Amino acid sequence: MRSPSTFTFIDLFAGLGGFHLAASRLGGRCEFASEINTTLQATYERNFGLKPAGDIRRVDASEIPPHDLLCAGFPCQPFSKAGAQEGLQDGDRGQVFFEVLRVIDKHHPNFVLFENVANFVRHDKGNTYQRIRNELETRGYTVDYRQYSPHQFGIPQIRERIYMVGSRNGLKGFRWPDVPDHPPLLSLRNLLSKNLCHFKPLSPSVIRCIDAWQKIIEAVPPAAPLPSFPIWAMEFGATYPFHYDSLWACPLAELSASRGPFGCSLAGMTRKKILSLLPSYATYKKNSFPDWKRAFIRQNRAFYAQHREVLDPVLGPLKEFPPSLQKLEWNCQGEPRDLWQYVLQFRASGLRVKRATTAPSLVAMTTTQIPIIGWQRRYMTARECARLQSMGDLPHLPDGGAAFKALGNAVNVDVANAILSRLLADTVV
Repeated sequence: MRSPSTFTFIDLFAGLGGFHLAASRLGGRCEFASEINTTLQATYERNFGLKPAGDIRRVDASEIPPHDLLCAGFPCQPFSKAGAQEGLQDGDRGQVFFEVLRVIDKHHPNFVLFENVANFVRHDKGNTYQRIRNELETRGYTVDYRQYSPHQFGIPQIRERIYMVGSRNGLKGFRWPDVPDHPPLLSLRNLLSKNLCHFKPLSPSVIRCIDAWQKIIEAVPPAAPLPSFPIWAMEFGATYPFHYDSLWACPLAELSASRGPFGCSLAGMTRKKILSLLPSYATYKKNSFPDWKRAFIRQNRAFYAQHREVLDPVLGPLKEFPPSLQKLEWNCQGEPRDLWQYVLQFRASGLRVKRATTAPSLVAMTTTQIPIIGWQRRYMTARECARLQSMGDLPHLPDGGAAFKALGNAVNVDVANAILSRLLADTVV
């Protein structure tokens, strides 16, 4: 038997090395790592002195050293609500879990720790999780999972993730980390760098877009609350029908007689032209028009009808932007209506506005999705985003946009560390 201070581990789908940091802080020694992205391989080697192998599917399991603990943040996209949710049927990414099983079958590590998106346990009505659990249990592991977010550990980011543990020694003595029912109020401001010399400023077009929305929310009478539902400005003045299962089934005459975004005329146009002018969320060839979309459309049209006189004069600047920027999520009910005092983020769902208590959940971000510090009129830096993943002391990060994408895929170090400290609390056999 060995104490936790001398245990060994491997790091599969290693990314920036979140599991490596979590385990090494407990005294673990990494025997092997695998990461398919060559940029992240180079960064990992600079940080830890160990170059990860590439595609795990091309690694002979016998070439991997024996180890006590197997960590894997296998690709989350097959299970994410933001993706196609093909799960284990995803031809490339979903199947890699079986590569993990191949390594387990060769080395039989005493412990495993996996991390994935919150939707993982609900995917395919729970069948995906159950299959993975069954595969581990048939190999002698006792398995359990828990959902955690960094904000429960004092980190100003709400990012729900599933953590699954497995032990060949049973989990009778294992206790998940305790977190408060009501976490203390956090502040993103405490995490931001002071006296920054190098940061990415906002482009003139981004500033214009935020200012356009600022004029809109200022125009709404103070006594009237801003909507808690997403504001879809494309529905202001629109009358196109949405009671059909699909607009492709709507008679052309009815479409032509209606109005499109911001009240634009659709008369005399072909169906193809009309549908090209309507919001993309309204024109998918689906068998049914989702009830939640109908509800948002109905709510936005009612909001516009109530405030049309004050909204019409200020809508002009917003019309120059693409539809994805004509949506806003106001998550600051009861707070002053000053967008520049909050944390902002452009997402597929629109411009999201949050209080400065927590940062937006880091995802595999494009450069346009990097959180914006409104009161400083700049984007968050890669180093600040690294602190949100408890990686602030990582010596090296990838350059440019690659850093933000990697951080969006990363495992939060403090959360993983807290779980591992419990899992390895007694001994590593």
